[in-house]
Amino acid sequence: MSNHLRLGIAGLGTVGAALVRMVQEKEEMLTTRCGQAIAITGVNARSKNKDRGIDVSSAKWFDDPVALAKSDDIDVYVELMGGDGDPAYSSVKAALESGKHVVTANKALLAKHGVELAEMAEQNGLLLNYEAAVAGGIPIIKVMRESLTANSVTRVFGILNGTCNYILTRMEDDGLSFETCLKDAQDLGFAEADPTFDIEGNDTAHKLSILASLAFGTRIAPDAIYLEGITKITIEDIEAARELGYRIKLLGVATKTSSGVESRVHPAMVPLGSAIAEIGGVTNAVSIEADTVGSLMMSGPGAGGDATASAVAGDICDIAKSKPGHQHGPALGQPAHSLLPHERSQMRAHEGGYFIRLTVQDKPGTMASIATRMAEQDISLESIVQRKPKSKSGGENTQAPIILVTHETTEQAIKAALEGVSSDGRLIGEAQMIRIEKLS
Repeated sequence: MSNHLRLGIAGLGTVGAALVRMVQEKEEMLTTRCGQAIAITGVNARSKNKDRGIDVSSAKWFDDPVALAKSDDIDVYVELMGGDGDPAYSSVKAALESGKHVVTANKALLAKHGVELAEMAEQNGLLLNYEAAVAGGIPIIKVMRESLTANSVTRVFGILNGTCNYILTRMEDDGLSFETCLKDAQDLGFAEADPTFDIEGNDTAHKLSILASLAFGTRIAPDAIYLEGITKITIEDIEAARELGYRIKLLGVATKTSSGVESRVHPAMVPLGSAIAEIGGVTNAVSIEADTVGSLMMSGPGAGGDATASAVAGDICDIAKSKPGHQHGPALGQPAHSLLPHERSQMRAHEGGYFIRLTVQDKPGTMASIATRMAEQDISLESIVQRKPKSKSGGENTQAPIILVTHETTEQAIKAALEGVSSDGRLIGEAQMIRIEKLS
């Protein structure tokens, strides 16, 4: 099989099984388009005898993914196990040390060890491809790593987690609570049994850290990202956003500033009718703002076996088309040793302002207290909406929902103002605060 590109696939879950089917069913197409036949010669998974609906009997079975990575029977090691530690980390290192190209869909691994692995690949003249690690079937890595080389990127942002986008879409479309929509997402297989990594924003942060490195030439730094998930979003927030002309999305945003890179993951209100507001369900979208091309956005399936396997197959095909001895392009867009330290910028005044939802004591002086405390922090209010007060069973009004929309200000200023309102004895419970994202 010397005329074949030989694959060793570690991980035969949803994506791995889909990749095997794709390689086998589209053998002729891949050979024509890649310029070389593709063969699966080695596989590894947790269980050898599990029925996955695929036939890998012609491939050599490896109980140890590290042994597969080192095997002389493969040319490319395809890591689809997941996780930022072993065996993914040790096996990818072993593959690169053994002269094997690597394809991975593992954003957690890249967020933690990406710079180290990229440097190893460069030193050994190998390719480290990871299109499937960010936004599934959307070819955003290739665009940023290759197509935009003559651009200075100023901002990259998007919807990078299909689970959260599905939950927020269902909440708005069907008027259901967060808890109900999360349970539905789990029943449909869109969310894990333990969904914390998705709904708290960690998954989005890992992907954003990779995009920020490609965009700004900095080292990958997932711990430098401001992080806020969607667990506190209520149906009241969804309805209020719609009335104000907005839709709530979990966004990952990385912006180049004069003092460094500002990276944040949080729920945001985006204007109805904007392109990103129309991205519903499990779909992902990534928008790039740069000096030469201006603004562009790509959307598509951000997860799922076929979509992710499609991106993996594209990475494999790039390797098949590469010439032996050819100096390959760097994995992170520029040589790993030249990546700048990630300088974390302070969160700036938010250009789009904030949405604030309060429940306050319905008694004289409450609105004056809110206005005074906001003024003390130099917060300019765009609008104030007081909803119909809630009543006790006896009919006495005791609570009033208030919605504020501010002009640009800082989160620190808003928190200080709300602490003042609370100290005045006016605030009931916690205030809800959501950024209103200004889109170009």
